[in-house]
Amino acid sequence: MKKYLPVLSGLALLAVCLTSCQTVDLYEKWATMPKQEWKSNFIPSFKFTIKDTTVPYQLYVVLRHTQQYNYNNIYVNVWAKGPQQDSAVNIQQDLLLATNEKGWLGQGMDDIYSHMIKLGDPILLKAGDYEFKLEQIMREDPLKHVLDAGIRIEKTGM
Repeated sequence: MKKYLPVLSGLALLAVCLTSCQTVDLYEKWATMPKQEWKSNFIPSFKFTIKDTTVPYQLYVVLRHTQQYNYNNIYVNVWAKGPQQDSAVNIQQDLLLATNEKGWLGQGMDDIYSHMIKLGDPILLKAGDYEFKLEQIMREDPLKHVLDAGIRIEKTGM
């Protein structure tokens, strides 16, 4: 068995190199909330450049919060501005984070939960620069126990 260890180690190293050298076809950016509170006047902005227009992209809102978050959902305005657009388009979203039957719907580790919530169906995007802004529009201000919020854009149909 000892004579095979160098071969097995080499194969493991090769497998790591091959998987780590692949390009990742997604964009993901987060904003961290000061003091774990999302104030309504804190509207993080995320800028992405799209080059590949041959495949559709799926848009997501990504969110992390603690177990102490008080609601099953979060209302947000997603502001989107694409190439050759003079102004941003506002898409109001009610994002479901938990149900009474299942509890938190996101991935949990200790008392922190991460959510990746789809925004509609995959769409073809034009090449160019995009800007997204996230605004929380809950009645509670500041919205406590929110750690991070962001945007993820992922290629689909490959």
